[in-house]
Amino acid sequence: MSLFGGTISKLENSIDYATLKNQTIANNIANVDTANYKAKKVSFKNVLNQQVDHTFQAKRTHPKHVSFDSTSLSKSPFRVVTDQSTSFNHNGNNVDIDKQMTELAENQIYYQALIDRINGKFNSLNTVIKGGR
Repeated sequence: MSLFGGTISKLENSIDYATLKNQTIANNIANVDTANYKAKKVSFKNVLNQQVDHTFQAKRTHPKHVSFDSTSLSKSPFRVVTDQSTSFNHNGNNVDIDKQMTELAENQIYYQALIDRINGKFNSLNTVIKGGR
């Protein structure tokens, strides 16, 4: 049983994701003029992990099927991948600055919403600890 019902840890994981995404986008923007630089993005390794309750049982009929055991689900659900498929500039660089700036703005809004939510959780806990005062 988790002291906070898992909400704080899920918010923490979401903040970690938003932080990694922000760093990745900033790195892409910094390398917009670097020859042969390929844009990177943060993606989820186990999207199903985010949507499925850990008590979900699935029968694996082949060793290459996705495992739903708790050991495979506890790994970090996101990773940085490089987009090798495109080239927008004559120098081999594929960073689309407009797309990166849009993603940065969206990620900043997402991050701020997470921070506001976790602050609300801590304020609620603070109120409970102080006895409603």
